[in-house]
Amino acid sequence: MAEIERSPERDAAVTATLPHVPLDGWTRRALKAGLKDAGMDPRDLDLLFPGGPVEAIEVWCDLADRQMAEDLAREELAGMKLRARVARAVMGRLDRLRGNKEAVGRALALLALPQNAPIAARTAFRTVDTIWRAVGDRSSDFSWYTKRASLGAVYGATLLYWLNDDSEDDARTAEFLDRRIEGLMVIPKARARLKEAAARLPDPFGLIRRLRPAG
Repeated sequence: MAEIERSPERDAAVTATLPHVPLDGWTRRALKAGLKDAGMDPRDLDLLFPGGPVEAIEVWCDLADRQMAEDLAREELAGMKLRARVARAVMGRLDRLRGNKEAVGRALALLALPQNAPIAARTAFRTVDTIWRAVGDRSSDFSWYTKRASLGAVYGATLLYWLNDDSEDDARTAEFLDRRIEGLMVIPKARARLKEAAARLPDPFGLIRRLRPAG
């Protein structure tokens, strides 16, 4: 996955752009207004974001990922079960976006366009990878991929649910997320039980060999 360019100037620019997005959308107009608010020259837009508004969205998503990881690093997660750590990370990520739901919705609409699919995939993967790393996952085998794919589906569904959640402190979203994580955790347990059950079953080929008359 391509590395994203990070700089205080880009972080400051996208942060200052957010208040303009509800009115102007993720557009060059909004970005120029954000640059001006951040004390930068709007004419530097193409230098900071050569890819335009879509690149700015990617920078914003990356910034929220880093902020979430920093928040979690200040918490005591060692005594928490894995599912609780994952839930805390996801809700922490959404907490960082709470005041900008309109900007999130508009960003998702722009990323949903076919030409923006590569950036959408990168941002989604970067988020779930950051979550797993933040909760202490150090896997390097095939589970590294399956964990990220599974959490990607959970996070995507939760994000869409959250956009329409008007409950206090996103309580309904937290409940929705808990149900999705429960399903995520059931799959490995079910696989383990199936393997254990299979190990106790007789070997059909061995049984056939024992029953076959001696030649």
